[in-house]
Amino acid sequence: MNVDFNSIAHYWKHSYCKPIESKKYANTEQFKKMAKLMAPGKSYYYIANFQTLEIEMISDSVTHFIGKNPGSIERKIEIQNLLALALPEEIEKIQRKEQVIRDFFMDYLPSEKVQDYKVLYTYILKDYEDSRRVMLHQATPLSQDSEGQFVHVFSIHTDISHLTNQSVEEVSFLNINGDTSYLNVCTKNGRFDPKTDRERNIKNNLSERELEITKMLAKGLNADEIAGKLFISSHTVRTHRKNILKKTNSRNTTQLVSRCIAAGFIIPEI
Repeated sequence: MNVDFNSIAHYWKHSYCKPIESKKYANTEQFKKMAKLMAPGKSYYYIANFQTLEIEMISDSVTHFIGKNPGSIERKIEIQNLLALALPEEIEKIQRKEQVIRDFFMDYLPSEKVQDYKVLYTYILKDYEDSRRVMLHQATPLSQDSEGQFVHVFSIHTDISHLTNQSVEEVSFLNINGDTSYLNVCTKNGRFDPKTDRERNIKNNLSERELEITKMLAKGLNADEIAGKLFISSHTVRTHRKNILKKTNSRNTTQLVSRCIAAGFIIPEI
């Protein structure tokens, strides 16, 4: 089934929008400075109001993806402009991820913990120059209404094409205070199930040595290079790699790296 990108906006409107006047988020210059530090290199960030589906602030770096000129950009860019960048085959996957996110924040999580979590998932887009880019989407709620539903959301989209060439159908919920996180949650059924991450959680399924090798694989090191750094044989590295792929249900190193990034286990270096 093909899903038009507008269907995601319609889903958000049905799930989050309210017929009330919603105040803009009072972002400060200090907030903008911090946002720039968190979104270096090939990335952009924005604050979206999910009760009005308006983008209230967006970084000038979005022009590297959509091609519009900077300057008063908040008045030019809408959520649909950003959704339209995603490849057609990614739209249905993104919608399922957003359904899982909605379940997590609105049906599973206590309202007092909503702002304790950030969401991560990957997707693929084509920019205004028709270049294919694999993106890491990270988002966290900034404010809530009287009913506990999030209103303003801060999002960062980072180009991770230098690390992987594919996205994965998983979403992760990282607790920023060190409490319970839910990693590599399957989204194929469009519902949040807290049990699924126990089987798919990469970090919990690997030993310390395997985690170390996984990080090196993500940096593009081959078996001989990893062996030299860890003072072990290349054969041992290849055996570890085989076991890592099996334990994480990953088809190859590319998929493994993409899943690790989507779980927040590997932080992209720009």
